[in-house]
Amino acid sequence: MIRSLQAGINRIDGFGLKMFTEDEFYAIHCATLEVMRDTGLYVGSKEARDILAGVGAEVDEENENVKFPPYVVEDAILSAPSTILLAGRNPKHDYVADSKRVAFMNFGEGLRIIDPYSKEYRPTTKDDVAKAALMCDAMDQILLHNRAVGADEMPGPVQPLHNAEAIFPNISKHCFIGAMNVQNFRKMIDMAAAVVGGRDRLRERPFYSTIVCPTSPLKLVPECCDILIEAARQGITVCILSMAMAGATSPVTLAGTLVTHNAEVLGGIVLSQATRKGAPIIYGSSTTIMDLKTATAPVGSPELAMINAAVAGLAQYYLLPSWVAGG
Repeated sequence: MIRSLQAGINRIDGFGLKMFTEDEFYAIHCATLEVMRDTGLYVGSKEARDILAGVGAEVDEENENVKFPPYVVEDAILSAPSTILLAGRNPKHDYVADSKRVAFMNFGEGLRIIDPYSKEYRPTTKDDVAKAALMCDAMDQILLHNRAVGADEMPGPVQPLHNAEAIFPNISKHCFIGAMNVQNFRKMIDMAAAVVGGRDRLRERPFYSTIVCPTSPLKLVPECCDILIEAARQGITVCILSMAMAGATSPVTLAGTLVTHNAEVLGGIVLSQATRKGAPIIYGSSTTIMDLKTATAPVGSPELAMINAAVAGLAQYYLLPSWVAGG
């Protein structure tokens, strides 16, 4: 079992970046509660709206909008676990996400690669997915694996199943693979259960987690809702990862974007906890700015590093494990 070093704890020899004081985090939290209470979030799943109504949320069926009383949000934050076991297929690679411990993993969503043999710049394939997993498995610095590239030669609607088929045999660490929709997610759970010897064994030692992305601004689309609900029921950790873009899908100010981001992730957390209290979740972020010259999302921008340092601090404020993109 791996327990990595701690960063930013209150000691003289620690190293950390303190973006906000406790009072400033509280101000961000209060602003988020105001947005969730007065504006609400679009929730595209009827089942999700029914679940949220059952815990006290105000549902507008005509507009598919849900408003969240502050007590509902804060109850969900308190019930979400602060410590999560991200089990490896090999127990020596078990990782415990807790406190202020920091682990590193590879980035995801690569679309094209330079072929290491032909030097051709080409779309990625299922074989690349498998080799990327094998490479990450061999690197001691990489403690967890995120699907690095996609099996782009496979039909889009079922590509996640091919990604899982390529990754599962080639990784002994915990892995994250997005499912796209709940139908794929259920099949991927079946695949993972077959690897470890059954659903009960997978629930005891889940070596696979999934990812969902709220749609900015302030939307939980049906696919996102369905996977959150199913993950909570099956005991699979889900990373709720907002990808807001300051100046495009969220306010141009970083503070405003942080509030939008927080509302989206907390909306997903409420749905997860309303489905099953104690369901494991990770507070995620790949939020950045929009480059106003090129209309792209610069993942290496200083603003991304600033936003995600703030997000990591906000997750710590909520006592939740976090996942943030590197700057």
